[in-house]
Amino acid sequence: MVGVRVLLTEGSSLTSREVVTCLGPAGYQLEALDPDPLCLVRFSRWVRKVHRCPGAGADPIGYLQTLEQVVRRREIDVVLPTHEQAWLLALARGLLAADVRFAVAEAAAFERVQSKVAFAELLDRLDLPQPEWRLVARAEDLADLQFPYWLKTAFSTAGQGVWEVLDGRSRDEALGHALTGRLPVMAQAPATGRYGQVQGLFDKGRLVAVHTSVQRGVGMGGSAAGRLSVDHPLPREHIGLVGETLGWHGGLTLDYLHEDGSPEYLECNPRTVEPGNAAASGVNIPELQVRLTMDGELPVPLRVGRPGVRTHGTIALLLGGAGRGESRRWLLGELRDAVTHRAAYADSAEQLTPVLRDPPSVAPAAFIAARLLSSPGAASSIAGRAVESYSIDPTTLGALAGAELNPSPCSPGRGR
Repeated sequence: MVGVRVLLTEGSSLTSREVVTCLGPAGYQLEALDPDPLCLVRFSRWVRKVHRCPGAGADPIGYLQTLEQVVRRREIDVVLPTHEQAWLLALARGLLAADVRFAVAEAAAFERVQSKVAFAELLDRLDLPQPEWRLVARAEDLADLQFPYWLKTAFSTAGQGVWEVLDGRSRDEALGHALTGRLPVMAQAPATGRYGQVQGLFDKGRLVAVHTSVQRGVGMGGSAAGRLSVDHPLPREHIGLVGETLGWHGGLTLDYLHEDGSPEYLECNPRTVEPGNAAASGVNIPELQVRLTMDGELPVPLRVGRPGVRTHGTIALLLGGAGRGESRRWLLGELRDAVTHRAAYADSAEQLTPVLRDPPSVAPAAFIAARLLSSPGAASSIAGRAVESYSIDPTTLGALAGAELNPSPCSPGRGR
């Protein structure tokens, strides 16, 4: 589909940057919305324009107005949700014009997986494996629970809103953060094994593409900054059951820990997460989602990623190391290995800043490396700024009730 115009719903997340790496070389004309004119995808030869917009979480109505205006002015063919805007689009489906084309599930389906609590309840109903869990309303609800365990708010992103509880002190500190808001809180026993993800693409409940990978390099919040594709039949079967039960449409990702491929599920991301490893393994989920949105042909039978493919994101690995308190010496060694393709970078494909194929991507890589070498403690602020650009607080979505997308009196912002 060379020449198809695709608008990414944000450009600050690692997922949006990997989507660019998946779609750009195939000839898609890519643009993005983002509050930050210097967002991550801005530095790519494959991205034609970044449109300034209000934050989707802070001003969902203003964000949707801008999205509509950009779609019409730029003659966008497909809106591709790259982060939590998928949920916003599901809720706003009836407010948006017919020429705003996207493939996401119904809002009711999002409600059953967007919340960690609701997803845990769904897993129990489907008899799928997960660590034991309970709701927490006050400190007394944890009195008989043995350490260690995890305390989680129902809604969070990029590892925020999740605390590891090892003793009484960390419990009290976590409760001080978790119980301050009005969102449900859950405690969950730890799972054992290696961290993995299963990613699926659905056409109204039918699984059309699926991929499994495991972590081999740790990013911020414990994310998979380095991945190895694997052959895990059970997670593929389970995500198919979840998607069929919900009538899911679009991308869906389940996180799990596993022993020899037998999973225990931790959470659900109701969207595609960092699709670079899947694309390198033969399952280009963003491209298939574009085809799904445009009612194009989808693979039959099921498309499954091949195992044994290694990918990484250098800046994500650097941020993860700095976030864990690694030294400047460690950061320099990691940069050396990345440049010389040694250690974790050997026989592995770069997905975030593929500078040989996409030379402008060297700019964010150089900036982040220099910033971390100057101050390794800056990792949290760098990641936090990106999260602010794309995260959505569910309490703000109440603004959609009874709303109409009247033409905005302001320009949607200058493209960069």
